[in-house]
Amino acid sequence: MMVREIGAKAILSTSKVYDYVVNPYTGCEHACTYCYARFMKRFTGHAEPWGAFVDVKTNAPELLEKELCRKREGTVWVSGVCDPYQPLEARYALTRRCLEILARSAWPVFVQTRSPLVLRDLDIFRDAGRFEVGMSVTTADDTVRSLFEPHAPTIADRLAALDALHRSGVRTYAMIAPMLPGAQNLAEPLAGKADYVIIDRMNYRHADWVFRKYRLPDTRTDEFVHRAGRELASAFRKLGIACSIVC
Repeated sequence: MMVREIGAKAILSTSKVYDYVVNPYTGCEHACTYCYARFMKRFTGHAEPWGAFVDVKTNAPELLEKELCRKREGTVWVSGVCDPYQPLEARYALTRRCLEILARSAWPVFVQTRSPLVLRDLDIFRDAGRFEVGMSVTTADDTVRSLFEPHAPTIADRLAALDALHRSGVRTYAMIAPMLPGAQNLAEPLAGKADYVIIDRMNYRHADWVFRKYRLPDTRTDEFVHRAGRELASAFRKLGIACSIVC
């Protein structure tokens, strides 16, 4: 793993998903095979494969504090092109420091991760009135997870973390994106752990080889995405969990 400490020029960027996005890191140790953020390599100059490098924006909290004073209040997504709780966060705590600043400023924040390290910051989430915390859960089958996300936490660990957040009074959501084989069985495992669920197709292109190598059921077709998405949404609603499909 190539880890490089850098000074960023800006940290609070405009986003097509929410008003702003904060990425304390460029690159991600989880190295999920399908990750759309691989396009970042066009801008980083890294020769290493995606998942083999992380640039650590050591000045992110200081930049954020300054930029919040200059910009109109909006909803902040943490994070868009990296997991804010990838393993290096345990060492650098940049996500935590940025969240502390956002909480003091009382800005609305959506946190998205697939790591139980998020529980470290439960004190911030409980005290911040406008925070929502989401867990990316792509399948109910951990064997499938290990093929597509070999360096990411297990499904069981993610569900346990989401449950702990929810039981602590934090508003939680589950992001099913992409829908991997086994995703259609996620309704019961997520019951009682999320206030709402978002289903998004995302882009499988980089993971095509995984489907071929392991001869997995093809979840990339329009027919599967639409059918499974509708069935999942119906199952969640029967459990009293709001569900939206954005694919």
